[in-house]
Amino acid sequence: MAETKGKFDFAIDRGGTFTDVFTRLPDGRERVLKLLSYDPQNYRDAPTEGIRRVLEQETGQSFPRDQALDTSQIGWIRMGTTVATNALLERQGERTALLVTRGFRDLLHIGTQARPNLFDLEVCMPEVLYEEVIEVEERVILRQDSCQLPRNEPKRIVTGSTGESLEVWQELDLQRVEQDLRRVQSKGISSLAVLLLHSYTWAAHEKAVGSLAKRLGFNQVSLSSEVMPMVRAVPRGYTVCADAYLTPKIHLYLTEFSAGFKGGLKDVDVLFMQSDGGLTPMEQFYGSRAVLSGPAGGVVGYAVTCYGFMEKKPVIGFDMGGTSTDVSRYAGQYEHVFEATISGITLQAPQLDISTVAAGGGSRLFFRSGMFVVGPESAGAHPGPACYRKGGPLTVTDANLALGRLLPTFFPTIFGPGENEPLSTEETMKHFRTLTKEINQYLSTNQLLSSAAGGHHSEMSVEDVAMGFINVANEAMCRPIRALTQAKGHDTSEHVLACFGGAGGQHACAIARALGMKTVFIHKYSGVLSAYGLALADVVEEVQEPCSLKYEAGSYSELDRRIEQLSQRCDQILHKRGFSSSQINIEVFLHLRYEGTDCALMITATGHPSNAHSCMSGDFRTAFTKRYLKEFGFTITGRPIMVDDIRVRGSGKSGIRSKVQPKAGQKSPRPIKMTQCYFEDRYLDTSVYLWEDLSSDHSIQGPAIIIDKNSTILVEPACVAHLTEDGDVCIDVSTGTQCVLGTELNAIQLSIFSHRFMSIAEQMGRVLQRTSISTNIKERLDFSCAVFGPDGGLVSNAPHIPVHLGAMQETVQFQVFGDGMHAPVFFVASRGHHADIGGITPGSMPPHSTCLQQEGAVFTSFKLVTGGVFQEKAVTEALMAPAQYPGCSGTRNLRDNLSDLRAQVAANQRGCQLVGELIASYGLEVIQAYMGYIQSNAELAVRDMLKDFARRRRRQEAGSLEVEAEDQMDDGTPIRLKVQIDEQQGSAVFDFTGTGTEVWGNCNAPRAITLSALIYCLRCMVGQDVPLNQGCLAPVKVIIPPGSILQPSQNAAVVGGNVLTSQRVVDVIFKAFQVCAASQGCMNNISFGSEKSGYYETVAGGAGAGPTWKGRSGVHTHMTNTRITDPEILESRYPVILEQFSLRPDSGGAGLYRGGDGVIRKLRFRSPVVLSVLTERRSTQPYGLHGGKNGAPGLNLFHKTDGRVLNLGAKNTISLDPGDMFSLFTPGGGGYGSADEQDGDHQLPSKL
Repeated sequence: MAETKGKFDFAIDRGGTFTDVFTRLPDGRERVLKLLSYDPQNYRDAPTEGIRRVLEQETGQSFPRDQALDTSQIGWIRMGTTVATNALLERQGERTALLVTRGFRDLLHIGTQARPNLFDLEVCMPEVLYEEVIEVEERVILRQDSCQLPRNEPKRIVTGSTGESLEVWQELDLQRVEQDLRRVQSKGISSLAVLLLHSYTWAAHEKAVGSLAKRLGFNQVSLSSEVMPMVRAVPRGYTVCADAYLTPKIHLYLTEFSAGFKGGLKDVDVLFMQSDGGLTPMEQFYGSRAVLSGPAGGVVGYAVTCYGFMEKKPVIGFDMGGTSTDVSRYAGQYEHVFEATISGITLQAPQLDISTVAAGGGSRLFFRSGMFVVGPESAGAHPGPACYRKGGPLTVTDANLALGRLLPTFFPTIFGPGENEPLSTEETMKHFRTLTKEINQYLSTNQLLSSAAGGHHSEMSVEDVAMGFINVANEAMCRPIRALTQAKGHDTSEHVLACFGGAGGQHACAIARALGMKTVFIHKYSGVLSAYGLALADVVEEVQEPCSLKYEAGSYSELDRRIEQLSQRCDQILHKRGFSSSQINIEVFLHLRYEGTDCALMITATGHPSNAHSCMSGDFRTAFTKRYLKEFGFTITGRPIMVDDIRVRGSGKSGIRSKVQPKAGQKSPRPIKMTQCYFEDRYLDTSVYLWEDLSSDHSIQGPAIIIDKNSTILVEPACVAHLTEDGDVCIDVSTGTQCVLGTELNAIQLSIFSHRFMSIAEQMGRVLQRTSISTNIKERLDFSCAVFGPDGGLVSNAPHIPVHLGAMQETVQFQVFGDGMHAPVFFVASRGHHADIGGITPGSMPPHSTCLQQEGAVFTSFKLVTGGVFQEKAVTEALMAPAQYPGCSGTRNLRDNLSDLRAQVAANQRGCQLVGELIASYGLEVIQAYMGYIQSNAELAVRDMLKDFARRRRRQEAGSLEVEAEDQMDDGTPIRLKVQIDEQQGSAVFDFTGTGTEVWGNCNAPRAITLSALIYCLRCMVGQDVPLNQGCLAPVKVIIPPGSILQPSQNAAVVGGNVLTSQRVVDVIFKAFQVCAASQGCMNNISFGSEKSGYYETVAGGAGAGPTWKGRSGVHTHMTNTRITDPEILESRYPVILEQFSLRPDSGGAGLYRGGDGVIRKLRFRSPVVLSVLTERRSTQPYGLHGGKNGAPGLNLFHKTDGRVLNLGAKNTISLDPGDMFSLFTPGGGGYGSADEQDGDHQLPSKL
């Protein structure tokens, strides 16, 4: 299909800045072209202009810009475009309304309820894509055999596409929908997204709404059941909104593009690249499948060209652009994900697994508190890097220029205000000299760093500084590659690094060496590989249906029937598009998971042929268990396997075959010039070659630079570059000599080790999440992992749950000093929330516990693994031990406990292995020294913050350096804090004297909880990305009176202290420093269940407003950040109907900046359960600041079936009957500033 004879074939990647054009000419030759994507003074559309230029230059004919192009000489056009991506990033899509089941108008605003940045008090999150919401009067629920709801009248029973039975709880009110649709239509809205609960399996209501909307004249109607029929309402809702929001923009662009050609391209085969790496006809190119259209072409490009050439070794794609770097993996099959977050929107659609890190050529360079920092801020295209002559900041590009790795004479003269000047080395060096002077002054005058450097400081040169930033940038780009490989059980060193994109060639050798890779592959079209990949790609038709069958013998016939039906559909469509049977390949996938878990894997049976114990399409059970074992390290014997979805992917082979003839060479390559490049500690003579002058028998010893029109490749010392027969560059990377480090502080290595330690904690977290089994850890992400020094002090933690941090450190240090243990060389630790460990109530979160034993199993010091053997018998006895206490039970879910403990052991083992590898590379003394330096760096950041606060305080408060605050728990227990700040030392005393005594209840918080709250607050107030570790507490002395609620006796009940009192401590600290108004001050702990099963959740509320921001509504704040279960998953697995989950209007405090609203969550129960409620801020209100009003307190209501409504209070345990309902109203955040003040008339403290 792709071999069009005697015509021009075009593959075009329309990027944000440049448009790349690859053309196969009628005589078989190939050519590439690059032009600006936006140049309205010269042309209307870049792809059309690219086609016009090629036709005009190759045929000699005139093709005027103001006339539609003749298509008679065009064979096909393939395009990838960032139109959808840019519209999403810039929020320039179509005006859209969302239609959603009544009670869920704010479901997509709340989302998972987690915030993206733990320490961002403003809680910056992208806004939703719709501007109007219509709540639809309708409701369907899944039938449950155990349901005991009282019935007033019989409900209509329907069968979903999964085979599940559903009850139509409320019939669709189309008359009301029509009234609402006419209302939004009158506002000029013409695009609709429809999301009704459980429509993934029963779509009749959505289809009825869609038909009505089309009859009323709406231009775009996207139904979630058609866009992506997968369970989980939240990601499906985001996806359908993206589809409705973006598709009209795409269709508008396609219409404009077609108008540039005679006949509107009706006789030309036009295909567009989708996010999944497959091409689709122009008329079927939709918004939700288009967001990764551009990057997908690059993945196809390196997959097809590199994987085969490198003898089918797995490949890492490394695409380094101006603002970010994309990494991906290919090992014979495209790796897809079905949920990915792009620009804050979680899309539930098949898309290539591409990870992005905010480090590119335009990433800005900073020196903060003794540490080199690269990004995430970018200089952008305007003003661009300093060398662009437009007043821009220092960037990675400038660092490469300063080191001689970029040669201005080989760049076009398009820079400066008039866009007619060359790159400016002078401007770059001027900025670097200024920064170098600041760095040297800081390092020489800071006593803490000076002593760490051995009492003396060697001045850094401009080259040292620039090289340091390059090394830090390289380490930042290594982190996602490690996550893509090691975290999934692959050996990074066994991969080839395929480099493309304009900036990647300057970093490829260094990154490959850092990761242990031996080969770098750079295609001859690396500068335009996304366009070339389009020419190599296949046409794809994909269909998917939800399913709810078990993968077992009784279901095989039904699975085979549905697979065959979907396969025929794909085959017929591809035949209609002109593909023969020999060109069509059908792949079958089943979305499988173990029953009772949420971790589903999309499985192909390739390599596992069918047998007597499988369905006809292959042995999916074996394929699933092997993949599960590889990724998670274990399988669950005896647990049924569930089929969530059936997916069939049909591919029409249509890629071109390269016809480039190898170029005859000379005996040895001749450099066009010699230059000086800086490597590590010196300048080296470096040969410069033009790629076009090289031939297939040439080898180039590093150091060298290879230049073509679109990229610069740096061949580092001890590396050798070869040209392949196809004209590609293949670099053999030597392991090189390991940099020998001493124990003295090196500011550059400090930054690199910070990345390495953080990466270790992150990888531990991924192992724990992958290998755990419980919903709490695997789905709600209620866990933390960290690395500790030999003294048990926290060195680095992954951004998990803040309340764990201090507690983990105290626990580790107890093992070191409290048990007579010999001090080890380092510690790693993982902490996970086990949903049940026994006690007096299911879920082990009793509202009225009065001693520790009532809250479940207690471990003081317990060796879980001895001699490599997991102590299952002993730990089982400990988990069942609470049964010996009156009214208590042992753990109610031993199987999950043991599985999660094994997962934690696996995570710790991974951490030990990674730290061990660092020690093997650098030596124990160096690693321990840098553990200390990283702690010292955090200490410096906190001291600088305290000094800055003291200076501002002195100006504003007539010299007083003492601040204080008080707040209360709901029972009246005061939390008092007085802080005395030493401006000269940058230190402080936090004195909690006057805090109330230990309480008869469970809101007592061990000292570790207060330290967790304090370390979190200090990190937030620092306001920049510094390591969060023990060093944050070094400038601080903490005084907590023994016997108080913050330092209770050993056997005091403490479950509420962890989840409630910790939040109040944060409120008091921020109040003392006047940082922001109080957030909801509670985690809203809700658990219900029976002796057979249980469920636990924490629920979002309102965030406090600050000096420059409104509080975010419906989000978790401060000491927690766990996710909430999707409504459709909740209703499918538990005896409950979620009747409402929305924001609580006007619960945020009024003010110049209003506090965030809390949420309303209503649960109706279908069978008898025991409900436990553990909450705060029910009788006290989250405070406002500087004239801002308080947030509304929370409220817990119990609705009985007889009509009575009872206030449960803040803490209670009750037994519920079928039909009873629990209503949760969470607190709002406090407001900031008086609402009466107008802009310019108020003076509020600046943001810390």
